[in-house]
Amino acid sequence: MSRSADLARLIRERAGAEPVSHGLILGSGLGHLAAGVEGVAIDYADLPGFPHAGVSGHNPKLAVGTLEGVRVAVFGGRAHYYESGQADAMRLPLEVLKALGADRLIVTNAAGSLRPGMPPGSLMMLGDHINFSGLNPLIGEASDARFVPMTQAHDPAMRTRLRTAAEAEGVDLAEGVYAWYSGPSFETPAEIRAIRTLGADAVGMSTVAEVILARFLGLKVAAISVITNMAAGMSDEKISHEHTRAMAPLGAGKLERVLRRYLRDLD
Repeated sequence: MSRSADLARLIRERAGAEPVSHGLILGSGLGHLAAGVEGVAIDYADLPGFPHAGVSGHNPKLAVGTLEGVRVAVFGGRAHYYESGQADAMRLPLEVLKALGADRLIVTNAAGSLRPGMPPGSLMMLGDHINFSGLNPLIGEASDARFVPMTQAHDPAMRTRLRTAAEAEGVDLAEGVYAWYSGPSFETPAEIRAIRTLGADAVGMSTVAEVILARFLGLKVAAISVITNMAAGMSDEKISHEHTRAMAPLGAGKLERVLRRYLRDLD
């Protein structure tokens, strides 16, 4: 039996055998959303091979249960490339999600805005992304499944449902292109000018690797950024991780409303 199957069995023993519908990965400062899940929360430390999610602002627990009547698995923290130098750090958790029965994944993150009209506290749904880092979590995968088409990496139907949920909640949900920069240092103003020229609307240090892995595993994906700062050179803000954590709650309440409405309105 594979490691993901073993872990899925362990999780079902604690959380029940009902299949999961959706997975949700929470970004920096957004971990409190997992508290709304009616079910069990399992420490990553109790799931061999799961990341330690050592970045402050993340809550390394897997919550499995019901949220707005939908069976979900919520990852309260993620591993980033910059922690270990491994772009596939979230592969095992996503393989476990698949083994639990999920076919859809929603990824959230904290991001810097490249649009003057999209300030901190805004939400941006990813219509597409740019792998500016040049890294790929499928490097080393031996099978031909590694050649994953990414034309519609961000599922159109899920995006439509999220847009409808935002409208129903009176939340402004922008849509744009997210650029993945490896971190952990923040970008320079010149790098921000470069990715703006390439068509990016927001920048962050996560999400793209998870989207690639999810598509590799056959999961449909949508992603939403909570804008926590203006990117380097676009304002006088002092950019830091502490600033990101402090600003994340500005958009977290709106994000929670959108996600709850999305789940509530599923067929």
